[in-house]
Formats: sequence, C-alpha cells, structure tokens
Amino acid sequence: MDIIRFLISLAGATMLLLFAVRMVRTGIERSFGASFQRLLTSNNSLVGAATVGIALAIVLQSSAAVALLATGFSAGGYMSFATALAVVLGGDLGSALVIQVLSFRLDWLVPVLLAFGGWMFVKVEQKRWRQLGRILMGVAFILISLRFLREAMDPIRDSAFLPAISNYLAQDYVTAFIVGAVLAFVMHSSVAAILMCVTLVQIGALPFAAGLSLVLGANFGSAFIPVWLSRGQPVLARRIPYANLGLRGSLASLALVILNTLFDPAMLIIASPAQSLIYAHIGFNLVLLVLALPVCRLLEAPVRQLFPDPQTTQEHDPTKDVPGAALDPEAVDRPARAIACIKQELLRMTERVEGMFRPVLSIYEDTDPESIAAVRARDLEVNDSLASIRDYVASIPRKTCSKAELKTIRGLMEYAIRLETAGDVVAKRLTAIAEERREAGARFSREGWSELIRIQESILANLRLAKNVLLSDDLESARLLMTEKTEVKRMEYTSRKRHLKRLQNGDRDSMQSSDMHLETIRAFREFNSHIAAVAYPILYRNGQLLETRLIEDMEPAES
Repeated sequence: MDIIRFLISLAGATMLLLFAVRMVRTGIERSFGASFQRLLTSNNSLVGAATVGIALAIVLQSSAAVALLATGFSAGGYMSFATALAVVLGGDLGSALVIQVLSFRLDWLVPVLLAFGGWMFVKVEQKRWRQLGRILMGVAFILISLRFLREAMDPIRDSAFLPAISNYLAQDYVTAFIVGAVLAFVMHSSVAAILMCVTLVQIGALPFAAGLSLVLGANFGSAFIPVWLSRGQPVLARRIPYANLGLRGSLASLALVILNTLFDPAMLIIASPAQSLIYAHIGFNLVLLVLALPVCRLLEAPVRQLFPDPQTTQEHDPTKDVPGAALDPEAVDRPARAIACIKQELLRMTERVEGMFRPVLSIYEDTDPESIAAVRARDLEVNDSLASIRDYVASIPRKTCSKAELKTIRGLMEYAIRLETAGDVVAKRLTAIAEERREAGARFSREGWSELIRIQESILANLRLAKNVLLSDDLESARLLMTEKTEVKRMEYTSRKRHLKRLQNGDRDSMQSSDMHLETIRAFREFNSHIAAVAYPILYRNGQLLETRLIEDMEPAES
C-alpha cells in the first residue's frame, strides 16, 4: 500500500512540477516572446550568441525551448549554423544555472509569490503585469511541487523498496544513465528531471554516485527533446538538434565511463551531496560549452553531409513558389480536401505577407530603393495568390458542400482578402513613408524608434500565432490572438500619447518625424487587425465574440 501511495504522490508532484515550469515559460513568452528573435539574431559572435542562449534559458527555464527557437531561426535563414549551435549550447548551461536557483529551500517565499502573483494576474489589466503574475505563481508552484516531492519520499524512505532501487542504481551506472535519459525525455524538461534527481539525493533517497549517473543521463536525454519536437520539420531545421545531440551524448557517455571506472564519483563531493550534484551538472555544461564553441563552425560541413540540402536529394519543383500552386484542381469535388488546399495556399500567402512586413524598419533605416522595389514585387505575388484563391473557390461546386463547409470556405476567402489588404498596407503606405523619410532626411527620436520596434515585434509574434490558428482552428489560440490584437491597439495608443508628450517637450527629432511616426503606428495597427481576422470565424462559431459593443438596453433619460 505504501508503494501505491508513493507512486500516486510521485506522479502528482511530477505533474505539478511540469505544469509549473510550463506556466513560467508561457508567461515569459507571452510577455517578451516578441523580443526573442531580435535577441537571437543580433549577435554574430559565437561568445555573444552563447551568452544570449544562457540568458534566454534562464528566462524560459527550458533549454529545449531555446533550442527550438534557434532551430527555427536557423532554418529560416536568420542565423548561421554555428551561431545557432552556440545559442543551444549556451541554453544548456543557462538551464543548469536555473536548477541552482530553484534548488534552494525557499518555502517561506511561496505565500508571498502566490499573494502578489495571484493579485497581479486576477486584478491587473495590463498584459505584462498579468503575465508577471503568472510567472510568480509558476515559481511558487515549482517550490510547492519540490516540497511535495520530498514529502512523497517520507513513507518509503525506511522501507526495503527504495534502498534496494538506490543500491542497484549505484552499482549499475549504465542502467542509472539510461533511466536518467528516459526520465528527462518523458518529462520533456531537463530542469524538472534534474530537480527531481537533486531532491532525491538531498533527502538521502539516492546515493551521490547514482544521482550523478542519473544527471548525466538526463543531460543526454534532454538533447533528444528538440530532436523529437523537430522531427516533422525540413532538413535544415533538424541539423542543429542532431549536432547538439552528438556533442552532448558523446561528452555525457565519456564522462559516465571515466567517472565510474577511472575515478571515484565521491571525489566530486565538495559540499553537501545535493549541492555537489548541482555543481557537477553546471560543470558538465560549462565544459561542453568551452570544448564545443571553438568547433561549431567546423561541424557544419559533416552535419551538412548527414543532412544534405533538399536540392541535392530531389529535383526542384518549379511550381513551389508559384502563387496558387497549393490549390489542387482535382480536389474541388471533395470539400474537405479543397478546404485543406485553400488553407495551405493561405499559409503560403501569410508567409509572403510576413516577408514583406519583416524588413520594414530596416527599409526605414537604409531607404534602399532596391529593398522597396523587392517589397512591392512581393505584393504582386500576394495579389496573384488572392486571384488564384478566388478562382479556386469559384470552381468549387456548391451542391457538394454542406452548409458548414460553405461557411468555412467563405471565411477563408474573406481572410485571403484581408491578407491582400495587409500586403497593400506595407507596399503602398509603409514603403511610401520610408521614401518620404529619405527625401526629407528626417530622423525618429530614440524613444519613438524603440516604440516602433516593440510594436513590430509584437505583430511578428501575432503573425506566427495567426498561422497556428489558420492550421489548427484552435479556440484557445484564437482567443489569445484577439487578446494580442487588443495589446497592439494599446501599444499604438501609448506610443501616440508619448509622441505627443515629446512634441510638447520640444523634442526636435519628434517634430521632424511627427507625421511619419503617427502614420507608421496607425499602419501597424491596421496591418495587425487584418492578420488577426483569422480568429473571427472560430470565435463566432464558439459564441466567443460579441456582435456589437453597443449597450443594447439603456435606462430612459430622466426628463
């Protein structure tokens, strides 16, 4: 009976730990996720990239999240292979430092975090303060889960079950290594898995030698997480996770053999066993970073041979970049298949619009005529995509579609029109402002330029979310997208108010660029509204959107 109670308690504490780690990461991503790309792509040196990876892992409390971000930007051409790998290696060290902070006995801090975090999340309307409340409550839940984990061990600490398992793992370091790897992979969190190992050693449930093998295995298993999560992505996106797996797995296996055959693991106990285990974990990741950073660029060639470019393994599809290529003419008689084709073309259309919007502020700075011409040329591709979707929708026989399918097709057509309009906002308004700025030689104020960067970053994050909503029809994502739309509206209002205050204070740069600043943030807001329109059909279908914001019933005015 003690064993059953222990397993249930262990499962509950583990799930709370995983939930808490995810809660912290979600809060940070929703608050600052729009700034991650700028942080990741702004460093060209490997040391700078590794430092950014350390910082992001500490913030996100997940090396896997950092690895996926770096992988995505590398596959998109925004980061080189070596830079992305340096970010991932830094992220591994950052997550190890997180474990040091979370391992402290901070039970006294739990009620404080819950009180302030709960108040901010429930009572405060501003987005970043609400997400800060989510983060504080997540940290409190992490501390609570660790206390539950320690308490779960009490009933069986003196039984014959736990000592038998501990002694076996201490004697068979290979099994302990495999258990640690499986534990980290199944939990999908190296932070949670290693915190569990440290807690077991701290309360005396595991000897230090077994805990060390488990931690080395968890380091190896954590490298499988981004490999697994990127398995369905293109070849370019899988190079970084596999390179990290090779480096991490090789060093973890080598350290396991050396520490258990040539040395006594007890030699690493320089403080308490639990603290020494954390030091060993941090030391492992630091050594990996120091050894691997100089060879990051050298690894690109062999990894490229293992994962060659798609052009070397298959013929180039001449229709790949042609607007309307995703629309299968033979699927018009099958509504479900036709809808899937329209969504695929809309996804390609969204990526074209994103490609137009992303370099806008760079064009503002450089005002290169060729860059402006390239953006306007992409607008023609967006127009062609709309024309292709319109013709395709017109060719679908109405008699083969149900009422719900017709409504879905109509909603997708409306979103295609909104995407085309969003492209016009960039091609006709924002590029015109860039040309005006070049001709006038005006400059934005430092504060105003920072506001434009933050708004654009938020909109780029909304573009990624809009693509998820388009493909998944997920209600929660649609609600989040509408919340972020409101946040961009608030940012536009705040920027306008601050700009007017700078004018009142006589800021020269603000006076020169006043019209351009106000027109830019107005165009940004309109662009974002068109992008967020993908959420409307889902919200309407689930009764989550009001028809009007007007008050329907009003008290008669007193005469």
